[in-house]
Amino acid sequence: MAAPKLREPLIKFQFRLDLGTKVLGYFTGVQGLGSEHDVAEFKYVDGNGHGGIHKLPGRLHWEDVTLTLGVTDSLDVWKWRDDAENGNMKAARKHCSITMMNREFVDVTTWSLTDAWPKKVSGPDPQADSSDYAIETMVLTHEGMKREAA
Repeated sequence: MAAPKLREPLIKFQFRLDLGTKVLGYFTGVQGLGSEHDVAEFKYVDGNGHGGIHKLPGRLHWEDVTLTLGVTDSLDVWKWRDDAENGNMKAARKHCSITMMNREFVDVTTWSLTDAWPKKVSGPDPQADSSDYAIETMVLTHEGMKREAA
């Protein structure tokens, strides 16, 4: 796959966020692609009077996913957040995918998120004396994730 022609200021992006048929953006960083269980502990005493603890899986939690990107002229991330801010959760909840690409922009792996919506979007905190790019952050919450091969 050839490198896409984009308005992105960073050449280094390696993650793509797809909302069905639309690519929402290309991102330089992704954190939180994971899950964990609460652990329920139950004490027991065996037939010989010896005690112990059984550890069983409790509630499953999916981590919130944080994506970072350089500021562009696109408002797509902010428009998606508007749906959640305005209480239009039917429009805000989307099945989406985050695809990691290698340096040649070939897909490596994909994480599919179920009923994801942006719980937070924050703009840059630019410093006048800094040469860094202005970075925006989006935090997605969701109800499930599956990793798939490219």
